[in-house]
Amino acid sequence: MKSSPPSVAPTESAKAAAGAEHVLRRLEWTVIRRLDGLLQGDYRTLMRGAGLDLADLREYQHHDDVRHIDWNVTARLQIPHVRVYTEDREMAAWFLLDLSPSVDFGSGEQRKRTVSAEFVAVLARLLTRHGNRVGAMLYGSGVDTVIPTRGGRRHVLHVLHSIQSRPAPVEAGTTRLHELLESAAALIKRRSMVFVVSDFISEPGWEKPLAQLAQRHEVVAVRLLDPLELELPDLGLLTIRDSETGEQLLVDTHDAGFRKRFSRIAAQREAELREALARARVDALELSTDGDLIDAIARFTDMRKRRMRMSSGSLPAHLRRVA
Repeated sequence: MKSSPPSVAPTESAKAAAGAEHVLRRLEWTVIRRLDGLLQGDYRTLMRGAGLDLADLREYQHHDDVRHIDWNVTARLQIPHVRVYTEDREMAAWFLLDLSPSVDFGSGEQRKRTVSAEFVAVLARLLTRHGNRVGAMLYGSGVDTVIPTRGGRRHVLHVLHSIQSRPAPVEAGTTRLHELLESAAALIKRRSMVFVVSDFISEPGWEKPLAQLAQRHEVVAVRLLDPLELELPDLGLLTIRDSETGEQLLVDTHDAGFRKRFSRIAAQREAELREALARARVDALELSTDGDLIDAIARFTDMRKRRMRMSSGSLPAHLRRVA
């Protein structure tokens, strides 16, 4: 009688790969299918191509982008004409992922790290399904992983697996987000769509590299947050621990004055962060651990559509100076 071969326990890598497949399949059924119906072809608002191929010239119409006016033809014909482009849809998307210890925080059922992974999986799958390529740079205590841009579902699984299979975060000092942004600027040569996914809890100095990155690429700041970072409930004495430095502090949340000061400082930080992103001229998307991913992406897409319509009425810089 033949003996059956001994069973082999699955390796940790195999478990992580199976977990990535399970997560992506769940998102495909619960999120991506619904977004397909909501967006209904508006993927150009998520990621616009380079648009470098001149296809035709036609008379200027209301809501046309004045930056596309052909001034030579306009002067010759005495009627405004615009260039019509065939948009290049082959544009790569990069995800710059801050996976430092502070992103491992979550006061409810989800951690910021989980929200980050699901956002990347959903956007990467949406984009690769429409012929685009995606890549990723992962930051822990430094930039430790670079995944080159490729297309297809298998590649999205590889990115998701790389995020999920990372070891547990360790205390490694404060986050230096500028290192991730500067590394991306040096690595990404061709104009791309860049999603900076972070809670932006970092040492100062990331604002300038972000603005410089936005001068070359189309950048979206995806800000991760948790409600407990904005307002403390009345829970009595609590020990608060800094997840990056390990520093601990005993606070009395029953003290209404302390809760008010905490909320005021948090609101000030929120305002400063939004101002910094606006100065860098990047679009911003906020993802909360207690929020709905579909609603967040749908709101973001609507905001980009409105911004694109508004920009079509803006004047070139040299004409603004004359006006």
